[in-house]
Amino acid sequence: MKRFLLAVVFTLCLCFPLSGHAASDTPMAIVDEQIAAHVGQSGIYVLETGMEALVARAWLADHARHSIEVQYFIWSTDNIGILASEALLRAADRGVLVRVIVDDLLIDAPDKALLALTKHPNIDIRIYNPKHSVGTPMHKWVLNVVTDFRGMNQRMHDKTFIVDGKLAITGGRNMANEYFNYHHEYNFRDRDALVLGEVVKSMRESFERFWSSELSVPVEELYDGLGLMQKNVQVDDEEIKRLYKELHVYAGSENNFSPEVRAAIEAVPTAFPRLAEELVWDEVKFISDNPGKNKNKISLGGGGLSSIALAKLIEDARGHIVIQSPYLVLSDKAMELFGKAIARGVRVRINTNSLASTDNLQAFSGYRKQREALLKMGLEIFEYRPDPEGQSRLLQQVVKTNAASPIISLHAKTMVVDSETVYIGTFNVDPRSENLNTEVGVIVKNPGLASAVEAKIETDMQPSNSWDAAKDDPDQYGSLAKRNKVRIWQSLPIKPLL
Repeated sequence: MKRFLLAVVFTLCLCFPLSGHAASDTPMAIVDEQIAAHVGQSGIYVLETGMEALVARAWLADHARHSIEVQYFIWSTDNIGILASEALLRAADRGVLVRVIVDDLLIDAPDKALLALTKHPNIDIRIYNPKHSVGTPMHKWVLNVVTDFRGMNQRMHDKTFIVDGKLAITGGRNMANEYFNYHHEYNFRDRDALVLGEVVKSMRESFERFWSSELSVPVEELYDGLGLMQKNVQVDDEEIKRLYKELHVYAGSENNFSPEVRAAIEAVPTAFPRLAEELVWDEVKFISDNPGKNKNKISLGGGGLSSIALAKLIEDARGHIVIQSPYLVLSDKAMELFGKAIARGVRVRINTNSLASTDNLQAFSGYRKQREALLKMGLEIFEYRPDPEGQSRLLQQVVKTNAASPIISLHAKTMVVDSETVYIGTFNVDPRSENLNTEVGVIVKNPGLASAVEAKIETDMQPSNSWDAAKDDPDQYGSLAKRNKVRIWQSLPIKPLL
């Protein structure tokens, strides 16, 4: 049984073998039993590979009984994005109430397809802060840039997937091929947490805050074409039926939804006894920002609830901190925070992207400008290689290709403090996550879980997977084109936006 089946098993929350349960028991009924057996606690399992994260989401969508609530920063119309949309459509067809909030900046969906999905009686879709894409004609976009620059840059970076108010996934992955190791050219080393029980209540409360916010606008309102500032998009019943059929046909094709993944989902029960011990039960805290991040309307600062919670973890550190973040740009406040930690004897090690692996040259330019100062203040920095030795483990995928191995870029957002407390979520170590984007994540004080995640990060920092920024001159491994481009970005005063 391949390891990615682990994730599916933990959605069932089977902390004991199946003996003693009637054959008629449903997986979700067993979930109810386990939650009842751990009152006030939450179960958590870390999703390390893209495949197990994909199978977990697929299983959850297929077994939801009442509701699915989803928040994502990116939702693409690639293979993964289409299959995810079809899975939600199938859930809605069987009576599950589906609500989706997607940030407007990078959503990639045809207008009519998006409108057709939200026309389903059991599906509601809202777009967060729609100033860029959905329903926005070019002239309105230009006006928004001129009149509301901060608003244009204030995005919802949350990633949550909640089923029946009892099980959920949060972490770094968006809904696109590269987050699940299905891209042939560029994939991400990422991390999610699958949780169940008490913590899901807080996650659902956060979702409701965003759902009721004036920043989350129903899709239908964005396409009604009233005035010159909105697109006029309509779909009739025949178009809706055709679009739904196309989604189902796409998902039914073996070329698009491989038999191996389907078999993995169907074979879940055979792995129950062997995998039961992996689920950790403890107190799990969910942290999240309010819609809009903070009350600032013009300036690009302001902080947020997630920034405060993570700063507290650093302030309380006694011995050492280990961080994974794809981007590393310290604000003045963050510089002071880490400086004080180092001054009191805390060792800080950070794994971030190299020039060769990064997907964001703007953010890397901010790090490159600071790198010498960060090393001088005592941070130990390890830059992720584009060809890590562990990529064969990370790329446990069904997609077969004869092409060259894809670039691997770090995308996990994780912090471990004193080998006791672990944060897994969406927060990057940069001013954008600190002040502009809303962020989420889970914090668990559990030495066993924290040490296990720390060991994964330490493996990623090994010489075969990362370069030591203080010794190896990692920039030399980036292409000449990347080196030239990043120099240009370095010359621009864009730090608050990074």
